[in-house]
Amino acid sequence: MINCRKLSPRTLYSLTRNPTSSCTSSFHSFNSITPNLYTIELYSCCKSFSFLSSIMGFNSISQKLSLPKDPNFVNLSFSRNYSSGKDSNGGSGEWTEEIEYLDESGSVIYSGKGVRSVEPGVDDHVMVGGIKKPFLNASAVAKIVEVVKRWKWGPELETQLDKLQFVPTMTHITQALKVVKDSDACLSLFRWARRQSWYLPNDECYVMLFDGLNQNRDFDGIQLLFDEMVSDSSNNGISSFTAYNRVIQYLAKAEKLEVSFCCFKKVQDSGCKIDVQTYNSLITLFLNKGLPYKAFEIYGSMEAAGCLLDGSTYELMIPSLAKSGRLDAAFKLFQEMKERNFRPGFNVFSSLVDSMGKAGRLDTSMKVYMEMQGYGLRSSATMYASLIESYVKAGKLDTALRLWDEMKKTGFRPNFGLYTLIVESHAKSGKLDIAMSAFKDMEKAGFLPTPSTYSCLLEMHAATGQVDSAMKLYNSMTNAGMRPGLSTYTSLLTLLANKKLVDVAAKILLEMKAMGYSVDVSASDVLMVYIKDGSVDLALRWLRFMGSSGIRTNNFIIRQLFESCMKNGLYESAKPLLETYVNSAAKVDLILYTSILAHLVRCQEEENEKHLMSILSATKHRAHSFMCGLFTGPEQRKQPVLSFVREFFQSIDYELEEGAARYFVNVLLNYLVLMGQINRARCVWKVAYENKLFPKAIVFDQHIAWSLDVRNLSVGAALIAVTHTLHRFRKRMLYYGAVPRRIKLVTGPTLKIVVAQMLSSVESPFEVSKVVLRAPGDSVMEWFKKPIVQQFLLNEIPSRSDILLHKLNTLFPSSAPEIRSMSPPKPLISRRAILERL
Repeated sequence: MINCRKLSPRTLYSLTRNPTSSCTSSFHSFNSITPNLYTIELYSCCKSFSFLSSIMGFNSISQKLSLPKDPNFVNLSFSRNYSSGKDSNGGSGEWTEEIEYLDESGSVIYSGKGVRSVEPGVDDHVMVGGIKKPFLNASAVAKIVEVVKRWKWGPELETQLDKLQFVPTMTHITQALKVVKDSDACLSLFRWARRQSWYLPNDECYVMLFDGLNQNRDFDGIQLLFDEMVSDSSNNGISSFTAYNRVIQYLAKAEKLEVSFCCFKKVQDSGCKIDVQTYNSLITLFLNKGLPYKAFEIYGSMEAAGCLLDGSTYELMIPSLAKSGRLDAAFKLFQEMKERNFRPGFNVFSSLVDSMGKAGRLDTSMKVYMEMQGYGLRSSATMYASLIESYVKAGKLDTALRLWDEMKKTGFRPNFGLYTLIVESHAKSGKLDIAMSAFKDMEKAGFLPTPSTYSCLLEMHAATGQVDSAMKLYNSMTNAGMRPGLSTYTSLLTLLANKKLVDVAAKILLEMKAMGYSVDVSASDVLMVYIKDGSVDLALRWLRFMGSSGIRTNNFIIRQLFESCMKNGLYESAKPLLETYVNSAAKVDLILYTSILAHLVRCQEEENEKHLMSILSATKHRAHSFMCGLFTGPEQRKQPVLSFVREFFQSIDYELEEGAARYFVNVLLNYLVLMGQINRARCVWKVAYENKLFPKAIVFDQHIAWSLDVRNLSVGAALIAVTHTLHRFRKRMLYYGAVPRRIKLVTGPTLKIVVAQMLSSVESPFEVSKVVLRAPGDSVMEWFKKPIVQQFLLNEIPSRSDILLHKLNTLFPSSAPEIRSMSPPKPLISRRAILERL
């Protein structure tokens, strides 16, 4: 290699003889030696010749050699003009003489004819004399690299590339890209090559370009080049498999979620195959971004393509599937992972144990847990907590307790939440010994139990009636500065009420009030406990405490307590309760008034009767005005009894009070019969029947059977109904001649004997069966003709009937019409003896 080129005298002489030929020959000679050196040497030759020509007077020659001013020029127009065989003016530049190429010592390097029958940039060879010499790939690549490294990018680079003395191929471009490390320069060279006619898409070129852009973190450039690659592939029908996958992997690793998925869909739409690594990269990206369902979508595409996950993706995919609830898919991948000899990590086991347990699949969860131990992996405190929680929620406390003991033996310290779970679960299941043991361990471990834990223990001790333990927990809770909850106070108060510890309950209630709770409801609940338990004295004592503490109760409980006092004969205490009830704007309904009247019916002492009459008056109910008017004379009422009764019953709203009115009629008829007011009682029954309070009581079945059903009536109502109805039957049979085959009195087992005894006093033809009194119509017709029967039915009671009516007092065990005495009637005895038996 010639390091420095200086023209010898012979060279100058050659130039003076034919300067164009000499310079051109030198160019080709240098070009064949080294691509970068010939330009400098040619420039040096020409400069030296210009200097000598100016001294020696060779001005004409210097004018022909128009030398460039920049020594670093790479403009190849100079060489092109001569290699084409023509000068710059269009004349012939062909040389026919021998051209000698000399070194600086004057030695001949090469000689040959000066004919240049090639077209640079078009031909793939040069002429060395008459011999075609092809361009070497290394020389072509080196030339391209030199131009790219010098000009980097822009129009100048493209201009210089257009002036190359040879036709590049994609092989040259590919090799040049491997040498050029600058990504911008590589992109400029590649985009210049894309515009050439000889360009063909090349997967390797794209891969190198994407690698360079990824090293520079130019993801916008990657996306732009990807779009160009897709366009190339669609236009030329060539698939860039490696480049496609490389782009998606780079974007996925850079966490460009939307861009990478968009590129993935484009590649799928183009029909190009996606490799396993790309699938795994995308799945990892979506899982790390918290989008498991998109990862599952890609996994579905992966399965359809027949690709398999790698180990790291298994580690991400299985926990994600498990946490999202797709347990079957997660377990399937877990089995597949083991079949492919991948060793599952702790995270895989932990997620499966946790998810299977929470889903209630405890057998599978325990199986995975045991399998993890078989792999030599040590369980964590979190896994123990998850397993224990799962078994506790499933109610399998024995297994949970075994895991609890195993956890402590392993050396793990249960956390606060786990202690709370064990204590509360065993407390709620009634295993208070285990719960209290864990509770004490919890306190020893330095954990302060929460109010909910205290409340759970306290409430369960209260539910089992353990007053001492409950009070101890309550005191411990308050001493710890905790505020018991409303449910805790309620449970404790209920316990104390059931144990009849009124003073302690009052103390707790006042503490509850001091805590800021509204105590009206809780105090009323305690009062209701006493009422239901029948402890009327304690209920009254508690009510007095409530009043002194400014605690109010509701009218419903006042009414319940009033009825309890009436039931227990505490009439003096009952009246203030009724007055409180009425003064609080509560309305005494017909049922309550009737219940008081029923107590009056059963009353046996004159002093109590006075209290009851004052209680009835305190109700201020319209039924009481009706009762008072019913016992007055027609002069005071200013209307007959029947009209007065009809007026009262017309004021009743039967849609709302039909049942109450029926109850009132039964009790009122009991009272009227006992008072001997038979005529008034018959008027009440008649009006009640007219208002259809007992619509199915009387049935006329043509000439076959007439019947009266008194099963739903009280004793007094049944007796009045029988006498009144038989009177109606008598009028039909005697005055209208209608005689049925038989007449039935349906009494039921309770009223059967009472009605039979009443009728037997007037020698009736009715025969007594199980629940019915029946007689043939003809026999009844003959019986109706007897004078005593006529007097009986017209209220002219026989001489012994007064004893019979007073005897009815023994048959009123309750004011309710549906509740009657089941005992048979006693023989006719004196009124005193009867009252003593009540």
